Amino acid sequence: MTRSILRYTKHRITQHPDTEVTFEAKCLTCGWEAEPSADGAAVDVECMSHTGRTQHNRFRRLCTSVALVERAE
Repeated sequence: MTRSILRYTKHRITQHPDTEVTFEAKCLTCGWEAEPSADGAAVDVECMSHTGRTQHNRFRRLCTSVALVERAE
């Protein structure tokens, strides 16, 4: 019979300090895509402008970041 010793260590997850969050959006009607940006509000404005021009009102929005997991000490 094999025995194991389990040790639990607390960790925390944060955004990697050398990276930014990136916001993106794509129209679900025609495939139009907003320019990716670190400013989520700017991407939202592009979506609203697209809706004003085309009446397309459904978008897939993505928020991408790089995570860093470290031991909590």
